[in-house]
Amino acid sequence: MVMTKKPVILAYLLLAAAIPDVQSAEIRLAEEVIEYEIPPEPVEEGQIVPVAEEGIDEGEDSSEPAVISEDLLVNEFSLFKQLMQDGVLDEADSVAKRIVELVIRLKGPQSNEFAKALTNLAIVQFQAKEYGAAQQNYESAIEIIEDNEDRLNAQLVNPLKGLGAAQLESGRPDLATQSFARAVHVTHVNEGPHNLDQVDLLESLAETHLRMGDLDEAKEAQDHIYSLNVREYDLDTMELVPSLMRRAAWQHRAGFVYDERTTYRRVIRTIEENTNRNDLQLVEPLIMLGKSFFYIDTSGTQTFHEARMSTGEIYFRRATRIATEHPDTNWQIVAQATLALGDYYMYDNNSQHGRQVYRSAWNILSEEEDRLDVRHDQLEGIVPLKQRNLPQYVDTSDVEAGLQDDDPLLQGRIVVTYAVSTRGRAEELKMIEAIPAEFTDMQNYVQREMRRRIYRPRFVDAEAVPTPNQQLVHNFYYRQSDLDTAVAVATAAAEE
Repeated sequence: MVMTKKPVILAYLLLAAAIPDVQSAEIRLAEEVIEYEIPPEPVEEGQIVPVAEEGIDEGEDSSEPAVISEDLLVNEFSLFKQLMQDGVLDEADSVAKRIVELVIRLKGPQSNEFAKALTNLAIVQFQAKEYGAAQQNYESAIEIIEDNEDRLNAQLVNPLKGLGAAQLESGRPDLATQSFARAVHVTHVNEGPHNLDQVDLLESLAETHLRMGDLDEAKEAQDHIYSLNVREYDLDTMELVPSLMRRAAWQHRAGFVYDERTTYRRVIRTIEENTNRNDLQLVEPLIMLGKSFFYIDTSGTQTFHEARMSTGEIYFRRATRIATEHPDTNWQIVAQATLALGDYYMYDNNSQHGRQVYRSAWNILSEEEDRLDVRHDQLEGIVPLKQRNLPQYVDTSDVEAGLQDDDPLLQGRIVVTYAVSTRGRAEELKMIEAIPAEFTDMQNYVQREMRRRIYRPRFVDAEAVPTPNQQLVHNFYYRQSDLDTAVAVATAAAEE
């Protein structure tokens, strides 16, 4: 008797990964090879396919030879991955939906492979800012895995990450907290409580608490990350430096500026002890330490008074010296340090000196054709140097307490126009739109913040020029009860 093998389908399915950043959560894509066999599991009569948008064409003939479907699936995924890398989201969305159709025909709409295909679709929808559709597909993927496996299966981690990110960008950090925390718990069950795979999730959890204004919970998550890294790596070793740099960046966003400086100083000391005092790896932490002096500590939790220092100029100068004199330096490092020194002078309101340094950077970035793109990005348009994030909620206590279905989140918007002078300051600030108009505190906050911001000015032929007709659109969330309160306050004030 002749034995025949069933063909094996190689489907490359993208899985959702980490979600960093306080203002814009991102999905990092990780490739995984999934092997499964055909024929597909039968689709039960009346079964509903949980796809966020257009449905599947069930009238298409599914009796093609398996080898054709295999080739088509591999080709479609290769195209999808390339489109995602190129940022062509509209076409990537269409290809992701075609992959969903192919996986249904090969394995059925209740398979784990279908859950991964839905995750692929949700990834591109998330990046296209279609957060509602992304949530629906992430949730469908989670339900399928739970039905096929259990509620603690490791395959749940990636769609839970994506779901948390989509919830966060939809203005529901309360729900995002639950999704991220559940993903952390799943990693504990499958990989132990000290696994490093949970670090990205804990960073997402910290950022979510930060958006909710819960600094204590955010700091606890960051401290947990630090303890995990210390457990994995020896103290004061180079392996710990990337984690410390991420920790300092978070401390900056949270307003723990004194702690941020302490962390950068530790990074610098660690590099010096493991290399020397002029190592090129010192340039970035020196620049970031210098930039921390653009800000004041707003956490209200500092336990010591730092010795007074008016500026971070010495750190910028040291970074520039190392970048310029090191024998292994390159033009990118020199340009980075030169621009940072110019930024310091703009912050210090010494715009004349700053423009001189920027001209040096312009010359560096004009020497070779392959440097012109960097010059375009860094000097031919305004670049924010100092800015704080604008509040996303009229009342953060609404989010902390959880939102009720009878009082859901609504979205408001403020639009202002402004110009940026050659001194790097916002001028000609005008309020164009405020919806609802009753939230005057939010309008005042936006205008105050815009006046405090500092920019690297735009350059033309190595000379700073004014930049008119800039626009800021700030979207925020509120509840109807918040608006009712604002209207009542405004009415009472008018009657007095």
